[in-house]
Amino acid sequence: MSKALDELLELLDIEEIDENIFRGQNEQTRWGRLFGGQVAAQSLVAAGRTVEDRAPHSLHAYFLRPGDPAVPIVFTVDRIRDGSSFTTRRVVAQQRGKAIFNASVSFHKFEEGFEHSDEMPEAPNPDDLPTWQERARQAGDKVPKQARKWLEAERAIDQRSTSGLAIFGDHEGQGSSLIWMKTNGKLSDDPFIHQCLLTYASDMSLLENMIHRHVKGFSFGSVMMASLDHALWFHAPFRMDEWVLYAQDSPAAGGGRGYARGSVYADGKRVASVAQEGLMRPIPKPAKASAAEGGASGKPARDAENEAH
Repeated sequence: MSKALDELLELLDIEEIDENIFRGQNEQTRWGRLFGGQVAAQSLVAAGRTVEDRAPHSLHAYFLRPGDPAVPIVFTVDRIRDGSSFTTRRVVAQQRGKAIFNASVSFHKFEEGFEHSDEMPEAPNPDDLPTWQERARQAGDKVPKQARKWLEAERAIDQRSTSGLAIFGDHEGQGSSLIWMKTNGKLSDDPFIHQCLLTYASDMSLLENMIHRHVKGFSFGSVMMASLDHALWFHAPFRMDEWVLYAQDSPAAGGGRGYARGSVYADGKRVASVAQEGLMRPIPKPAKASAAEGGASGKPARDAENEAH
């Protein structure tokens, strides 16, 4: 198991500090704000700690405020309903007494029933595709200096895109993508940890699909982007330590927001579905006047995102 995966699993092993109340630590490798997939995955863990003998089948969540990586997150679980077949939990994630994220998670007792699935799209063998780190090194000066260390670091999730990636400035401009994913190490056989890791990984690249149709390549600071909500449905068992294919597209955008959706396939079968709406607001280019003349300046994307809500 890679060190990065080991650290991610530790983050997901949140601490129970009281009945229905948990505390989670944060990744420290991001640019001054929390990664939404981390908060979503930890919220799923918190909900799961209050449920027995059934697995999650859906998660519906809203990102309310930017999170601070320096502050632990407190997760409060509300036991909405315990039915004979379904169990519902509401999770609120807070920092400094303010909600930054809330989610509704539904659990279902296993039942036999009808089954069907879309066919998995054709895609190149993942072993023949460059790793994330290889793409980052190939990007060279297209990637800002302050981002290179993070982009080239070891990752818990091995992602291999079948086309270019906007973050590296080499995407071809279409509004869809195919990305192979698996963990950088073997996992336990507990299906729940595989679901939590897919929840984490499902937020990694959806936003990119929204901007592909409008910006060729990607200029850091040129667009204000932030996840607004996230929905995830689990259809069938899968393993995140084996390759899964994440097919994504963005069929619509408007009003400063974009919509993206994703389908996750394993062994040729669709095992999960994802949907997300995100803020997608162009940042005006700075005026050429000097600072001494009082010229306007565009905000970097990461600072502007903090004002998104």
